[in-house]
Amino acid sequence: MRVRLTPKSAQDRVEGLQATPNGPAVKARVRAVPEDGKANVALEQVIAEWLGVPRGSVELKAGGKSRIKMLLIAGDGPALARRAQTALGVLIADGPHLRELP
Repeated sequence: MRVRLTPKSAQDRVEGLQATPNGPAVKARVRAVPEDGKANVALEQVIAEWLGVPRGSVELKAGGKSRIKMLLIAGDGPALARRAQTALGVLIADGPHLRELP
């Protein structure tokens, strides 16, 4: 899963989708600072809670020092994709400002 992370935010949450040069990414915010991997650990936790999977199922695979990150999520791929789509559908339905696709 591609994620665009904003650290040092007011709260931990997933906000919707955002366009990136390599395609859409889930837009997430965490309160943690980007020092010593703290924001990355917080991101893994936020995504795990958002998808309803154990924290150990989410692993940062690329982008450790970048805002755009790639996460590996262990589990049933089609079921996880449906969960993400459902969660994003709810977020997008809550307000047009949450979806920033071209």
